[in-house]
Formats: sequence, structure tokens, C-alpha cells
Amino acid sequence: MAKTSEKYELMYIINPTLGEEDTAAIVEKFKALVEQHGTVDEMELIGKRRLAYEINDLTDGYYVLVKFSSTPDLPAELDRILGISDGVIRSLITVRCE
Repeated sequence: MAKTSEKYELMYIINPTLGEEDTAAIVEKFKALVEQHGTVDEMELIGKRRLAYEINDLTDGYYVLVKFSSTPDLPAELDRILGISDGVIRSLITVRCE
């Protein structure tokens, strides 16, 4: 039986002290990872914003929003990789209701 595709939303925050090249590399890494196992429906580079609360002595972060479709097993693996990636200070994956 084929696995069904679900729609998800990923928001992650990159350390703002990284240079433009490092930030772009992180964005491209996760875009490619999603594309390997699903489809990127929409991607928005929100940019540098003030954090709601301080994280690791940082008050700002570079926000990225990715809406994607994939099988239900990708979000757990994506969450694991985001959690161990240098430069990513927070991430959240949710199921989109459309």
C-alpha cells in the first residue's frame, strides 16, 4: 500500500550572526532535503526578526518558512536533522489544515 502525502509547514530560525553564505547554505540544505523526499509547495525567506524571548544569548533570528508535502515519515527525520544542525536555533513542524 502506498503512503499518502500530507501537507506540512516548517518554520525554523537561523543564528543571525552567520554570514550570508552560511545562511544561504542552511536554507539550501533543508530545501534540498525536503525535495528529496517530498515537494516544496512554497518557501518564504522572512529574514531577520526580533525573537519573542532570548535564545542562547541571541535577541534576533533569521526566519524561514517552508510549506511542503511529503509522506508522514519525513517530518520526524527533518526535525531530528534540524535539532543537530549548527546554525539552527529553533524549529517547528506542523500539519497544514487547508
